[in-house]
Amino acid sequence: MTDSEDQPLFDEPHALNTIRTEYSNDSLDTEQPHNDPIELFKSLLNQAMSLDLATPNACTLATASPSGLPSARIVLLRDVSAEGFSFYTNYESRKGKELARNPQAAMLFFWDAMEIQIRIEGTVNKLSPEQSDAYFSSRPRGSQFSACASPQSDTVPDRAFLEARVDELNRNHGDESTIARPAFWGGYCVKPRRIEFWKGRPNRLHDRWLYELNSETDTNNADTTPWSISRLAP
Repeated sequence: MTDSEDQPLFDEPHALNTIRTEYSNDSLDTEQPHNDPIELFKSLLNQAMSLDLATPNACTLATASPSGLPSARIVLLRDVSAEGFSFYTNYESRKGKELARNPQAAMLFFWDAMEIQIRIEGTVNKLSPEQSDAYFSSRPRGSQFSACASPQSDTVPDRAFLEARVDELNRNHGDESTIARPAFWGGYCVKPRRIEFWKGRPNRLHDRWLYELNSETDTNNADTTPWSISRLAP
């Protein structure tokens, strides 16, 4: 290896400007969009899961304070249905506190191997205690203890502090067959009002389909759809 090859990427001026990707994957029918974005999402998620990606259910969740200050982090999607997109977390974390005061959120999925990005915006509600109990009981025991021990988003003195709390839980509950879900931990559901599907295309002439929830839909008419669909410029 030469000396130049040993140099870090960012020692080269404007190195990021040279990165180029051409999109040519046909994983999304961009001419005949599905009339139900939830079903389309499920179909694409199944494709992503079939590719053996490490975490196809990982997405960026963006929340905001009442004053509009945004924050974002990765969460794991745990369910998707006509009701919306569900994930679980600590209610007392930063995102939990923001959602309590401003129950609006955006989710972003990006499956590089499929050249597809999906943006979701909507209102957020807590899942029922029964739903949160059921999911918590399905988690590995170590994950249950970590959820109980972690004051998520709070400042802690060191890692030893967290490990000591987990060790204490193991001593106190090690012989119990089930661990109760702590009241400060549970699920949320993002009920979408906008869902956008982005598909990379050659020469950056990408396809974008926007689904927006109609505010006035005749639920008694089987021929109507609750979603309006439009194509956006890339």
